[in-house]
Amino acid sequence: MSQATATDFVIDAAPVIPVVVIEDASKAADLAKALVAGGLPCIEITLRTAAAMDALEAVASVEGAIPGVGTVVSPQQLEAAKQAGAQFAVSPGHTTTLLDTADALGLPYLPGAATPAEMQGLMERGYKNLKFFPAEASGGAAYLKNFASVFKTIRFCPTGGVSLKNMHEYLSLPNVDVVGGSWVCPKSAVETSNWDELTTLAKEAIKAAHAINA
Repeated sequence: MSQATATDFVIDAAPVIPVVVIEDASKAADLAKALVAGGLPCIEITLRTAAAMDALEAVASVEGAIPGVGTVVSPQQLEAAKQAGAQFAVSPGHTTTLLDTADALGLPYLPGAATPAEMQGLMERGYKNLKFFPAEASGGAAYLKNFASVFKTIRFCPTGGVSLKNMHEYLSLPNVDVVGGSWVCPKSAVETSNWDELTTLAKEAIKAAHAINA
């Protein structure tokens, strides 16, 4: 599978990719089941806690889940994530080393880009699906809209400051089919094991996304 299409399944699975920060890996399987039940199968476990890799492995065991790893900043993290069952990886930016490692591992990779130079460089590598981060701080939907006619083959996954309140601004763009966000997996719900809340939030996100294209 070429890098040009390697992450299509991530972009097309659902309109929202939950961005998860988890402190207790024992909760990861139930968390994933709740999100899958709500219609959000792609789950990005961010490498911001000591429990992240164990959580990733747990999510990989859940039927229907598409486990991924986020905040990847080193080749070693890509290698460990692949071994733990990651089906995709996401970075806030990118480097040549990370791109080469993802290629060598055959791990579908969503590299971050926020400038025209970064976007064009990734296009030359065959990428057409990119993370746009930090979305709101980088100019938001108004900024990203500028690239729809310039880089016609690129689709973006905006992340960073995206919420239920503003997701419509991004999903209404012709170059955005999915957004990433942590609001569908609030820390308070995870800490109290309120899995019904996660399922409800996931369903609300999908309903809101479908309303945009209605």
